[in-house]
Amino acid sequence: MRSTRASAALARLNQRSEGRRYTMALTSSGLFKLRERIAGVEQALSDALPLDDFVRLLNSMGPQKAPRITKNEAAFAQQLVRKPKT
Repeated sequence: MRSTRASAALARLNQRSEGRRYTMALTSSGLFKLRERIAGVEQALSDALPLDDFVRLLNSMGPQKAPRITKNEAAFAQQLVRKPKT
């Protein structure tokens, strides 16, 4: 189903954004709209967007999670730093 990617992106956005409730609406032409529910009233936050643009918008909103870095990745990144020439 097309809207699975959009609903998963919306669920991630709601997890990242404490205290805010976002919802989505699907138009008759198959485009997605982002809405925010404030005090029982929904406000439109975006124009109607195709699926890929809608998911990209949701992924860019709200606080971003820091990527997990393993010990090995951190050690490898330290090895990539150039040492100053003496």
